[in-house]
Amino acid sequence: MGAPLAGRLPERSFAGVLFDMDGTLIDSMSAVERSWLRWSEEFGIDPVALAGSHGRTSANTIAVVMAGRSEGERLRAHSRIAEIEVADTEGVVVLPGALEALESLTRRGVRHAIVTSCERDLAAARLAASGLPRPEVLVTASDVGHGKPGPEPYVRGAALLGLSPGDCLVVEDATAGLVSGRAAGAGGLLAVLGTTPVEVLAADADVVFGSVADVDWPRLTHPTP
Repeated sequence: MGAPLAGRLPERSFAGVLFDMDGTLIDSMSAVERSWLRWSEEFGIDPVALAGSHGRTSANTIAVVMAGRSEGERLRAHSRIAEIEVADTEGVVVLPGALEALESLTRRGVRHAIVTSCERDLAAARLAASGLPRPEVLVTASDVGHGKPGPEPYVRGAALLGLSPGDCLVVEDATAGLVSGRAAGAGGLLAVLGTTPVEVLAADADVVFGSVADVDWPRLTHPTP
């Protein structure tokens, strides 16, 4: 176990854990960068405009960077990035401690879910490529009307676990996800390094760790009958 890099551990334990996926449990950054670079070249978008989009849905990103384009072109762009990303899973791997964290929670009967900004097909492709087991509860961008940074993904994740958001710990690596968790009323916000600097994460998270491998899961969680 490692010490927090910023913030303090909540003075309580949680009945459920809601994990982000990319950058938290799996490393897909190389595939993400290749896919969006290819997409930006095809649609004439300056890749610099994509900065800060990590953690948001592809639909949200496209709405921002193609705000001046027609609805039809935005729809074609959305379909195309989905196609490119599902086809490119090279280098997608499980991050250190992710398997162990999920196994520990499962073994102890702690409810947990993955809540991702990926659409359903992309989430399935990256889970398969990484070898990370698909959890019983998986919330994707395809399952909600409005994704992160809005509250709906984490509200839905908690509900599918049979819990209120206040009973859950949200685990994230991006500002958009932390904002989503806070808006959902999550009981705690834990961030891990990967895609966002610690000082940026610390502005929104209760506590920041280097990775999920550094977290004392038995200390922070408890099973619910």
